[in-house]
Amino acid sequence: MSVDFPERPEFPKRAVVTAGMPYGNKSLHFGHVGGVFVQADILARFLRDRIGKENVIFISGTDCYGSPIAEGYRKLKESGEFDGTIEDYVMRNHTDQKNTLRDFEISLDLFGASGIGMTKKFHWDVTDKFITKLYENGYLKKITNKQFYDAEAGTFLNGRQVVGRCPVQGCKSEKAYADECDLGHQYMPSQLIAPKSTLTGNTPEMRDVSNWYFDLKAFDGLMTEYVEKLRKDESVRSIVPDTISEFLGAPALYVKTEFMSDYERVRQTLPEHVFSDGKTSFVLTFDRLEDRDRACAVLAAGGIRYREGKTTVPFRLTGNISWGVKAPELDGSGKDLTVWVWPESLWAPISFTKAYLASVGKDADEWKKYWCSKEARVYQIIGQDNIYFYGNAQTAMWLATQNGAPSLEPPEGALQLTTVVANHHILFLDKKASSSGAVKPPMAAELLDHYTAEQLRAHFAALGLGMKSVSFRPKVYDPSASERDADPVVKEGNLFTNVLNRLARSCFYTAQKYFDGTIPEGGVSAETSEGAARTVLAYESAMYRTEFHSVMNILDEYIRGCNKFWSKNMTQADREDDGELRKNTLIDAFHMLRTAVVLSHPIVPAGCEMIREYLGADESFWSWDRIFDTMGDFVEPGRKLRFLYPRVDFFAKHESQLD
Repeated sequence: MSVDFPERPEFPKRAVVTAGMPYGNKSLHFGHVGGVFVQADILARFLRDRIGKENVIFISGTDCYGSPIAEGYRKLKESGEFDGTIEDYVMRNHTDQKNTLRDFEISLDLFGASGIGMTKKFHWDVTDKFITKLYENGYLKKITNKQFYDAEAGTFLNGRQVVGRCPVQGCKSEKAYADECDLGHQYMPSQLIAPKSTLTGNTPEMRDVSNWYFDLKAFDGLMTEYVEKLRKDESVRSIVPDTISEFLGAPALYVKTEFMSDYERVRQTLPEHVFSDGKTSFVLTFDRLEDRDRACAVLAAGGIRYREGKTTVPFRLTGNISWGVKAPELDGSGKDLTVWVWPESLWAPISFTKAYLASVGKDADEWKKYWCSKEARVYQIIGQDNIYFYGNAQTAMWLATQNGAPSLEPPEGALQLTTVVANHHILFLDKKASSSGAVKPPMAAELLDHYTAEQLRAHFAALGLGMKSVSFRPKVYDPSASERDADPVVKEGNLFTNVLNRLARSCFYTAQKYFDGTIPEGGVSAETSEGAARTVLAYESAMYRTEFHSVMNILDEYIRGCNKFWSKNMTQADREDDGELRKNTLIDAFHMLRTAVVLSHPIVPAGCEMIREYLGADESFWSWDRIFDTMGDFVEPGRKLRFLYPRVDFFAKHESQLD
């Protein structure tokens, strides 16, 4: 083969792939699967082929704790719609989520649960040790602030039992809770605008509560360097450093210009700040977070409405909601504290890695080979709304666990910084869909009533969520679609159900008709070999950059080109009754088929596995150590292939699509 090999990307020796954890209060909607899990599965399957399945761990799990779950359970219990414990409630949803992921061919090594089953023990232990390490390294501080209290109900309110408007400038959230809106913006509870208790509808009181906070602000300098480092890494999507950097600005307040005269009245009583004018709002910028918070109190007392700019604030680790992981008693107090769900969900993948390795008989320190080694890499596939947590908070906390001065190049044995693969929003019929919002998305399981898992996997991979927000418009759910309109989901699936399926069937049927069910002996042409190699290298580069839409484009061009090659040459062979051309075309086509099937394997695994089984090839068929081998290296000349009966499809359409 005379292909000039470019410098190929370097993959880790070992890898962990994680997908964002769904809350344990609901089934999975299409966004969970199409916006995160399919891409994570494609990457995990590719890495298994690329570096060996024994070197890849793919994990996720149900996020069992947090106020959304506690509140959802409370409502169902009070209405009589659920009879059981909160553990029973979470287990029901966990099982449903697990079954849905299985039906979408999501090949998790472990789908755990942070608060139930065998993974709970690991997670509680990791949580205790992680928070204790942050405390010992001097990065935790206890802060006393106000928490919402419903006097009529006689109870402190958890995060989801208070609703109001988000105080963060530019936020378009439809709902804001005690200290976080549904777009992930954080703020102090006292800053929530127009709070109401969901228990009684009353305006709650504010009472003092002490909690542990991580000193996230201490890492602003390192995080600024980290952003620049990420911008130079071609495997990191630009949305990640762009979003991280949004929170590294100075503390600021945005005030509408209609309050200018009111501002002038209180200006001299505000902490020192810089005033910047704007068209609809003016901006007050402060050097310190404490100064901004003092200014908030002054503006609020003067009846001046404001919005906060994004900035780094102390990252809360604990709370007093009973349904949560028990927090360690760090200074002899706080025995009733539990851990806030967001921080513990960030190290949950470590817990799940430990649990998985224990389940396959590995020793207790094996997890460090995946999380604490420079030879390994952790890929975390998430939605863009969660970049603050995985990009800002997690990175800083990982740095804070290092012994000595934190470094962006962690030493061997310390937690290595993860690779955050963030997808933009997957919309539904051009609108942002949320199970808690006005536009209700279809549940993931419902989609399988209309499409096969592999049609949906191909479609979700092709959307290009790594570049921009994209709308999911399945024809069966689109009221604006006419009978003549093509179904976007079926369109991407046709690459496999029509084009690759046709190539595979043609190869098998021709071998059966003319060559006694065997692949004829002979060499692959240089042109075919070089074309396959170029495709392999382009595909490998796209996978390294996690550009799944590019992967689909590369496959589309190659597979359709293979079919054109087949049609042209076989038509000529049949017209001229040229046995030699037919034989050489079939040899080349089988090599093309091997290449197409190996590259399609992460996207449409079941159909590709079926082809391998019909070939009688072993599992080394998928190994990238042999990616440039020909079909003859896997199927000895003269050995019969498994007989393919008429109308057998390797990639089938959904039964509802059949005429």
